[in-house]
Amino acid sequence: MAAPILFIGNKNYSSWSLRPWLALKWAGIAFEERVIPLGGEGYGRSAIKEVREVSPSGRVPALHVEGAAIYESLAICEWAGEQVPSLWPRDALQRAQARSVACEMHAGFSALRRDLSMNIRRRLNSAPHWPEDTSADLEQLFATWERLLAAHGGPFLFGVRGIVDAMFAPVATRLRTYAVTTPAPASAYCDAIFADDAFEQWERAAQSESWTIEQAEALYR
Repeated sequence: MAAPILFIGNKNYSSWSLRPWLALKWAGIAFEERVIPLGGEGYGRSAIKEVREVSPSGRVPALHVEGAAIYESLAICEWAGEQVPSLWPRDALQRAQARSVACEMHAGFSALRRDLSMNIRRRLNSAPHWPEDTSADLEQLFATWERLLAAHGGPFLFGVRGIVDAMFAPVATRLRTYAVTTPAPASAYCDAIFADDAFEQWERAAQSESWTIEQAEALYR
């Protein structure tokens, strides 16, 4: 059987690509990686030609497995979790809780995602003044992390790394990029993400990318 192919966007910017990439790496699932540079014609409208050719939604990531396309981050993570169940907690109730938190990240925190876009290479000297809804998202984020870390002992949200942590890893980079003041439990959690071998591999690749998305870089001018 041919190895699955994971189509992803620029590693510096594509938070949704990072999530399933980490899940597959942590699961030890061999896959072929193909990066499609984002930006340019069709960007922001799900109309980039090269993406449309591999993803029915016009968005990356997309995982091709035995002729089937799985083209949504959490769905790809769920597929990985079916191959390697240890990506979710073993206990049924904890597993349901973990799915709740993963889905909250997937569907929520819209203000945080709006105002703290991922840009791994960037570092602001001080945090901007956040709108009220963004501040509320940050408070909710820190409360969620602190509750789970206290309940399960860390260093990851349910004790050991899994899909929930893959979903939140891009957020850790955003807190660092935007110099967000972070409570001690959240700061320790971010450090655990940043020290992970797979994350470090992604980060090195992001830092060495030669292309930029002009629309994204304009946020920092």
